Amino acid sequence: MPQSFPTLAKTGDIPLINDVAPLSAQYPVWFCDVWGVVHNGVVADEAACDALVRHRAKGGIVIFITNSPRPVQALIEQLEGLKVPREAWDDIVTSGDLTRALIARHAGKRVFHLGPERDARLREGLPVTFTGPEEADVILNSGLFDDKTEQPEQYRPLLQALVRRKLPMVCANPDMKVQHGARIIPCAGALAALYAEMGGEVIMAGKPYPPIYEACLEKAERVAGRKIEREEILAIGDGLATDILGARNFGIHALYVASGVHRQELHEKGLAWLIAEIQRIAPGVKLVGITERLQWLGQEQEEQEEQEEQQPGARSASEKTAQEKGQER
Repeated sequence: MPQSFPTLAKTGDIPLINDVAPLSAQYPVWFCDVWGVVHNGVVADEAACDALVRHRAKGGIVIFITNSPRPVQALIEQLEGLKVPREAWDDIVTSGDLTRALIARHAGKRVFHLGPERDARLREGLPVTFTGPEEADVILNSGLFDDKTEQPEQYRPLLQALVRRKLPMVCANPDMKVQHGARIIPCAGALAALYAEMGGEVIMAGKPYPPIYEACLEKAERVAGRKIEREEILAIGDGLATDILGARNFGIHALYVASGVHRQELHEKGLAWLIAEIQRIAPGVKLVGITERLQWLGQEQEEQEEQEEQQPGARSASEKTAQEKGQER
């Protein structure tokens, strides 16, 4: 993914991390955001994908945790289309699947799907009847009908009519906005915020709420075949009110990726603004650092060591240590 912000300066108490390789052993389980870290909606970040593959090659576990309103299989197809390697992840939890479970609780009722047709798979097989807004009992919100050209304020009259009827809204994607290529576009969370501001009832699926993290932990433990302590988990993401706040809420450490959804604000307002926002939105979060992008630079040292070991007459580490001790005497 191309970078469009200045090199980060010194942060004071918050480390700047250029290489995630040292974090692999300390945090064997990574809960990694997808959109804004692994890809930007248009192209995969090769460095991020490489880092995830290398973490798993070292014995680590990667669970993709995403506020995508798509069911898992639809998301996998999207990742394949963007050429995210299958070796980059062990399992996936989407807010789309959590949303389907919430809608299924309204079996037999009429549901209005507020969102683009590309999210149609969100509706498949649910025990409800999908209708227009006038007949609905419940709202399924997966975003704007056209997030490329519309803004949430344009939905105010529709939302106001639904508020008057006291319809509950299930929001499939708590994100307020997301990076799409070089643009930032509004998400379902922005409509949900407007609905709540008007007095409507909103039920959220996804980050920063605990159920999606509990689902990730369950999948990680299934992969590991053992109980996983929260001190072993690192949340990686670019969303302050989703990834970073979610990590704080779940009691796990977090790594903030600065090349995602807030990159333009960071470019305009500077690093001091970012740090202040982290402290305001997620006070007390266990932040291990800030990185411009997810990348594994330790590979260069590893490859060099492998080449040295393969050279004729190369000494083993123990031989080198013995010689060094002899010189000290």
